[in-house]
Amino acid sequence: MSETLLAGAAARPAAASSSPAHSSPTKPELGTGLILAMAATTGLGVANIYYNQPMLGLIEASMPGGLTALVPTVTQLGYALGLFLLVPLGDRVERRRLIVAQFLLLSVALVLAAVAPSPALLLGASLILGALATVAQQIVPFAAHLAPPERSGAVIGKVMAGLLCGILLSRTLAGFVAQQVGWRAMFWLGVPLALLAAAILRAMLPTSATAQGPRYPQLLASLWHLWRRHRALRLATITQGLLFAAFSAFWSILALRLAQVGEGPSVAGLFGVIGAVGILAAPMAGHLADRRGPHATIVAGVALMVVAWAIAMTWSGVVGLALACVVLDLAVQSALISHQHIVYALDHGARARLNTLFMGGMFLLGAAGSALAALAWHGAGWSGVSSLGLALGLGAGVANWLARRG
Repeated sequence: MSETLLAGAAARPAAASSSPAHSSPTKPELGTGLILAMAATTGLGVANIYYNQPMLGLIEASMPGGLTALVPTVTQLGYALGLFLLVPLGDRVERRRLIVAQFLLLSVALVLAAVAPSPALLLGASLILGALATVAQQIVPFAAHLAPPERSGAVIGKVMAGLLCGILLSRTLAGFVAQQVGWRAMFWLGVPLALLAAAILRAMLPTSATAQGPRYPQLLASLWHLWRRHRALRLATITQGLLFAAFSAFWSILALRLAQVGEGPSVAGLFGVIGAVGILAAPMAGHLADRRGPHATIVAGVALMVVAWAIAMTWSGVVGLALACVVLDLAVQSALISHQHIVYALDHGARARLNTLFMGGMFLLGAAGSALAALAWHGAGWSGVSSLGLALGLGAGVANWLARRG
């Protein structure tokens, strides 16, 4: 799609559709405090699907039998189900009530995981927990709805910085807590965190006026129509999905690569903190998208992804991996904000469903990246993983080129 057409999509009013109107007569002012609250709670929400990863060894030791190895997979499956079954409700249900209710239910799921007496019950709790953790994806489109058009990119950037910080720092926190007081303690700690998020958002979020729109089955059916209608959505999803696949390939193999160069799990956990450094620059990407349009930051994100994997391939040792980690996270975050800037402008009344399709596709390709990275690692070691990362980054560049050509 040409630059002119995409710029027009970002600027024009919502396309006429069967989407429910999701606006109020006057938008409340979106101040710094509310933006920070939405960023922090978005991170708290998404963190719940990553707590189990560094704790998996301890979980398996306390619940032998093999089923517990599926806990991360089942949690991710629950998140995917939540993206497609729960997130579309944001286009029909009053958003503050929906977000608060989902955090409250999330706290119950955390209790179920903390007290689960058997692997089967832990898997069931993990599936529910993953689905309810999609509350993070209810907050992001609400932030886009509240933001004035000239600040949309900056606001999305700040909220998404909170989300990626939650992804990265959750592993560090869970590893530390589990090592000190056991894996169940991390799930117990998640309970008051979820309740705190519910209380903060109950107090700070404005109510959204939701017009009567399609019923729930019609909302789900409309996902296919939205996907077919918006070429910009399809190309943004593919481009960002390939970048996230390269991101996931790095993080899924990082601990094995660090062990190969003589470092242990504690160093792997610290990479979450190192990666967060790259995210701090994300709000700049949002401001740039507001001033110059989203295309410059998408191109920069693709270029940075290729640079990150080139560093990881050629610079052996912890320092090279740390530098690659920072550049990698900056690449994903910069492009993500700009793609959301494009996607959310396509249909203002269907932002939750557009987010379902965009983020759902992104996470599915991310899972594929992790699986391919595992195959590459066992087949060709770190050079194979690095080659895969480079290929995914270049593939994202091709998809972005097609998006700009129209």
